[in-house]
Amino acid sequence: MAKYNLSAYIYRVNEISDITEPKPAKQTFLRQFELVDMVRAYDPSVDEALLNKAYVFSVQAHGSQMRHSGDPYYAHPIEVAGILAGLHLDVASICTALLHDVLEDTDTTYEELAEQFTPEIAELVNGVTKLGQVELSIPNASRERAQAENFQKFVLAMSKDVRVLLVKLCDRLHNMRTLEHHPKQASRERIARETLEIYAPLARRIGVDKICSELEDLSFKHINPSAFESISKRLDDWRTTQGEAISQIFTALKEVLGEAGIKARVYGREKRAYAVWRKLQRQNISFDDVADLYAFRIIVDHRATCYQVMGELHSKFRAVPARFRDFISVPKPNGYQSLHTTIRTPDNRRVEIQIRTERMEDVALRGVAAHWAYKDQSYGYDAESAQQSGGDPLRRIRPLVEMMEQSGDADEFLEHAKLEMFADQVFTFTPKGDLIALPRGATPIDFAYAVHTRVGDTCIGAVVNGRDVPLRTRLQNGDVIKIIRGGTAEPQDGWENMVATGKARSALRRLTRTGEAEEFRKIGQMLAEHAFAREGKVFAEPALVDTLKRLNVVTVDALYEQLGRGELSMTDYMNAVFPGRGDKSADESFAHRDLIEDKTVSLYIKGEGLRAGVSLHLAPCCSPIPGDRIIGMQSSGRGIEIHTIDCEELEKYEDQQDSWLDLGWRRAAEQTASIGRVTATVEHVPGALADVTKIVGEAGGNLTNIKTLRRSPAFFDMVFDVEVRDNRHLSQIIAALRTSTYVVSTDRSRAITAD
Repeated sequence: MAKYNLSAYIYRVNEISDITEPKPAKQTFLRQFELVDMVRAYDPSVDEALLNKAYVFSVQAHGSQMRHSGDPYYAHPIEVAGILAGLHLDVASICTALLHDVLEDTDTTYEELAEQFTPEIAELVNGVTKLGQVELSIPNASRERAQAENFQKFVLAMSKDVRVLLVKLCDRLHNMRTLEHHPKQASRERIARETLEIYAPLARRIGVDKICSELEDLSFKHINPSAFESISKRLDDWRTTQGEAISQIFTALKEVLGEAGIKARVYGREKRAYAVWRKLQRQNISFDDVADLYAFRIIVDHRATCYQVMGELHSKFRAVPARFRDFISVPKPNGYQSLHTTIRTPDNRRVEIQIRTERMEDVALRGVAAHWAYKDQSYGYDAESAQQSGGDPLRRIRPLVEMMEQSGDADEFLEHAKLEMFADQVFTFTPKGDLIALPRGATPIDFAYAVHTRVGDTCIGAVVNGRDVPLRTRLQNGDVIKIIRGGTAEPQDGWENMVATGKARSALRRLTRTGEAEEFRKIGQMLAEHAFAREGKVFAEPALVDTLKRLNVVTVDALYEQLGRGELSMTDYMNAVFPGRGDKSADESFAHRDLIEDKTVSLYIKGEGLRAGVSLHLAPCCSPIPGDRIIGMQSSGRGIEIHTIDCEELEKYEDQQDSWLDLGWRRAAEQTASIGRVTATVEHVPGALADVTKIVGEAGGNLTNIKTLRRSPAFFDMVFDVEVRDNRHLSQIIAALRTSTYVVSTDRSRAITAD
């Protein structure tokens, strides 16, 4: 292997340092040989020449640039490289860390990096490059919008190579370690909050606990300094008072293991300030009630020994019920494996114990980074090792990519991504035994979308542990779920409020948007045809070519959608289709109106795919149901609002009859339940309401809502919402109610009136 003249490089680094002002009080970053030694310790095959070259290139490229701390800027990428070396990453990753800012902050080009180093390193650097200068899609965009769009680009980059994420996390970690030097408090708080909301959850998602925990604590320190200081002081005090007790527990554990002849490494871990704060908030408890401020980890050589240790502990100490978790047989999605149990000591102290092998410990601390290994005279990602410890390192990132593809815009994506990353988890299984991790509060709909987007889109039911359950059911650890699928991808009302995962919510919104657009196009086409019929013309799409130009609309589908949404009024549309329409004489207009009245045109809601609540809205003022004579009114941005022909609200729009649509019910609507509304005056006596509900049920109706409008000592004025087939069915129920001895009067209601 060719060697560079190391002394020459060191001389040039020192030379640059000497001319930089102001000088830091002392060197606060790794020297060149120290970084090389760190990497060589775990990778004997390291390309030292490449690493040295990247070190010097970074120093030269950043030159006299300075950080807020007074250190030369190149100290930052060098320290980031040191953090990555601590995670035992490959030389390409270390070089990427050294070079990660040169594309944005210096004159260096991508082509130069590819030529001077390797295309692999250039691509990694390009993926990690800071995202602050991303061109925004809207003018005067807010900082939150910028953050959302940057995060989109970042997710796309890290989805291609997990090393991009690891370098970026280490970059953020060093920035957080030096954040106190930033001169603006508002900026410090913004950076800290972004770190807590995005970067720390990403680190947890790929299992890098070492980075995640430190990012959380550093962020907490800047976001809520008083709480951080208070909890840190309580931890210091607790450590002082409990030191002897901790020592006694440690000795007791060692004795139990020694008597059983088990070789193990035992050490304690103290809960960090932010973890304590989060527990106080979530469980609404006091500091003194936190049971796991201090936990012990027992590290052994073999998987089977973990269970042996568990047995020995439970035979010597009392185990706390419901505090046992086996993450060895069912690892967390990020690869974490361990046995968790809580025991009580003879003096009644609760002690949390975590038992794992050395390999599990490594994965717990370094996550996906633990899968880099020296193998076959080279160092890099070890797929076999990763498979044994949880599989694909990017498996936990791909749902974010899917959400990005489905989200309507950057802000929506960021909202869903945060929802996805923050939740505690439950572990569920497919009928074939595949593990699906979901947030607490997840439903079978979340499970369906976790399996595959198409499964979620066509989900119509679920079987949990062999029993049919409602789709709103909250899933529990260990549930086995089978999804029942239908043939049509169609969003259901209320589903978005039932799901807990960002992926499911994003997919449902995408499905709704797609369905809405299609519905509005169908409605728009009907309106376009209706307009031709009103003018006594035969509709033909080729006749719309000139109309598109006049309205500055690109396609016929776009025209239909604007019409359907009400963004283009019928008057403007008709004037564009028939330019001379507004110039007709009074006699011509009168004759034309007679022609329209002679040729009454009804616009029927035909075919599948048009649903109330999307492009069609049943007006609450008159509550139309199948069988009623109905009129449609365009509502800007919403589609069509449907009223009964005798609705009093229509009087307000008598001068806008171009926007009136004579509608009819499609046959499919007559075969489904609709909501009819009934008012009734009922005697205030025991059994009256029971008699009313019995009559409605016997008549084939289903009460969905009951509202009391007025009450007196003798009577109740009430409104009942009833599922019915059509207006004839509703009339039958009203007639049956009139036979009740408890019902003084009843009739169909058009709207709920105020008390």
